[in-house]
Amino acid sequence: MSELIESLAEALRISPNATPLRLHLAELLIADGQQSRAIAELGIVLGDDPENAQAQDLLRRAVAVPAQAAGQASAEARPASPSSEAPAPPAARDQPDLRNPVPAPAPTDSVDWAKHEAELGVDVAPPFVSEHANPSDDGFIVVGGGEDTKFFEEPQPERITLADVGGLELVKNRLRLAFLEPMRNPEIAKAYGKSLRGGLLLYGPPGTGKTFLARAIAGELDAKFLSVTIADILDGIMGESEKNVRRIFERARDLAPCVLFIDELDSLGGKRSGYSNMGWMRNVVNQMLQEMDGVGANNDGVFILAATNHPWDVDNALLRPGRFDRVVLVTAPDAEARAAILRQAFKDRPIAGISLEEAVAATHGFSGADLTHLVASAAELAMSDSIQSGEMRPIGMQDLRAALNEVKPSTGPWLQSARNVVDFANADGRYDDLKDYLEAEQKHKQKKPKR
Repeated sequence: MSELIESLAEALRISPNATPLRLHLAELLIADGQQSRAIAELGIVLGDDPENAQAQDLLRRAVAVPAQAAGQASAEARPASPSSEAPAPPAARDQPDLRNPVPAPAPTDSVDWAKHEAELGVDVAPPFVSEHANPSDDGFIVVGGGEDTKFFEEPQPERITLADVGGLELVKNRLRLAFLEPMRNPEIAKAYGKSLRGGLLLYGPPGTGKTFLARAIAGELDAKFLSVTIADILDGIMGESEKNVRRIFERARDLAPCVLFIDELDSLGGKRSGYSNMGWMRNVVNQMLQEMDGVGANNDGVFILAATNHPWDVDNALLRPGRFDRVVLVTAPDAEARAAILRQAFKDRPIAGISLEEAVAATHGFSGADLTHLVASAAELAMSDSIQSGEMRPIGMQDLRAALNEVKPSTGPWLQSARNVVDFANADGRYDDLKDYLEAEQKHKQKKPKR
């Protein structure tokens, strides 16, 4: 266990932005009794992404573990006895102040909230958000290995398709041409020499809905959906990580037709040259290569998809023909998609006088996650005002404008990295679509009036 922990820590020193790696490290630290160190790692994740559900869950687990005796090494800590000290009670600031109670909100019977909500227009299918995002345990399949090794299979009645994705028509057309139509028409594709082997890599800024698009592709193909993360593969026992890769592909073949989706591919299939001191990670990459197109690898009916924010960090061998040879850029949502995301975010919240057109125009470059955070921030402002005044009021444009002064697009650092790649590492034209997107963004920036 300690060897894996230190190896992951070394990998994070090389790739500090690999959030899945950091979350997996925190989980191992909690299991190893190193709560303080785990909390520090989770603090880094939550500092960049305060709404990261996995980090929040791990943090709750870390702080719930009773503190070890002073001076006792966590690695040698014994299981807590029944008489161990119970976790400390919540901080005083979390308790209600009975001396100065918050006044109850005024009755809202006289307010027609439905009318206010109708000002946003008719509901549309939520892009990048599935209404079945929290399936029951019945939706999980045990693939082998430990009892906790589970991979999600989307239940049949809850399928989504590309029609459920708002906007992004260029991306959807590219997906249809490069992937979906050849898979649906294998005989025609074969006549034109179009290979059906290999996989598809979705890349783009964080929070732009790559995972949702992968689910939509599974729905288009009427296939099962297996989702895999770094935590499902890495194991502290020598050789188990490679076995987990083999088990995953074997399970996908058993369930064919099946979409096997690998999230954060750069964390699992990073450049092997960067793993000079971590032979086991090199073995994981080699096993993935073997399973994708090695001798005897029969992946008929297995559609391999992956997503990454940094395709330039993926090992080049994984991007060769027969592997992830089709690469599709998923950009920040366009105007149509932003409108749909904002409608979904405002849904079930009290609103009045919201100008959807103004909100869409003011959020160019925002990811889907940014837009959700923007609406949540506006809701917090209205809620705070309601608590202070003792009279409940709906969310208005003044709240949204105030939130826009605080919430900015999170795609800026990614775009800067992407510009460097286009300028210095696009000799083979792999990122020509990214180049076109960056040029369009630059033109939009020049047209934007200065405040």
